[in-house]
Amino acid sequence: MRNSDFWRLMDDEFGAGYAHVLAGSAVLAAVGGRTAEEALRAGVHPRSVWLAVCELQDVPPERRLGRDRPIKD
Repeated sequence: MRNSDFWRLMDDEFGAGYAHVLAGSAVLAAVGGRTAEEALRAGVHPRSVWLAVCELQDVPPERRLGRDRPIKD
């Protein structure tokens, strides 16, 4: 997963405005007691950060892969 994928998933699940607030304020124990933004800057893999956000926010497993998007030709 790339950082861009992380932000797409955040925006899809929480909305563009709240995604950035959440990423900058919620402390995630699973990534060393950092916020998502801090963890990404520290080099934590975006997938690990995403899963930590999902756990904290109780995102159901069926929504953790994001929205279905059409395949580009």
